[in-house]
Amino acid sequence: MINKMQIEIWSDVMCPWCYIGKRRFEKALAQFEHKDKIEIEWKSFQLNPSMKTDTSKSINQYLAEIKGWTLDYSRQMHDQVTQLAKAEGLNYDFDKAVVANSFDAHRLMQFAKTNGRGHEIEERLFKAYFEEGKNIADHNTLTELGVDVGLNKEEIKKVLAEGAFADEVKKDVHEANAIGCTGVPFFVLNRKYGISGAQEPETFLKALEKAFGE
Repeated sequence: MINKMQIEIWSDVMCPWCYIGKRRFEKALAQFEHKDKIEIEWKSFQLNPSMKTDTSKSINQYLAEIKGWTLDYSRQMHDQVTQLAKAEGLNYDFDKAVVANSFDAHRLMQFAKTNGRGHEIEERLFKAYFEEGKNIADHNTLTELGVDVGLNKEEIKKVLAEGAFADEVKKDVHEANAIGCTGVPFFVLNRKYGISGAQEPETFLKALEKAFGE
């Protein structure tokens, strides 16, 4: 679009730092003088593509097992992240968070983008996973979440059942690898500046001003 600066954000809906980063970036954007000239696009990334969905255990248990931690240590790690999230107005509940592969959630996000609902579904998926303990690999759950943001129920069901938008997800992941993005969140401003991680709002604001100034 003419006179719009593009910002691409690679994230995974099961990445705790991505939701925190989203909130901090939103704070920076709210202070940015030219926020009406910013165009944001969400991009897919999977932190653990081979993760098997398992509703019988919490993410605390899962990480303790795969990393060789004690359950107490896993909870301690998540408690620290929970406190940081709380400072951004987010109420994480890792005891409820379901071990779920995020690939189909990303397919839903890609479909939502074609309907102008990319921002809305990204927020809804984060909230569902981190605060509500929903299984983001379950097609019925994903259908409900899509309907919540105004998508057509039958169209969502068709997309999920037929494996649609898988190529778009893979393309985003491939692009992330190509530009050297190994973790998320990863923000690319104007196809020129990359910002890795859930930085403080001040850092995002400075980057916005610099990129837009050029």
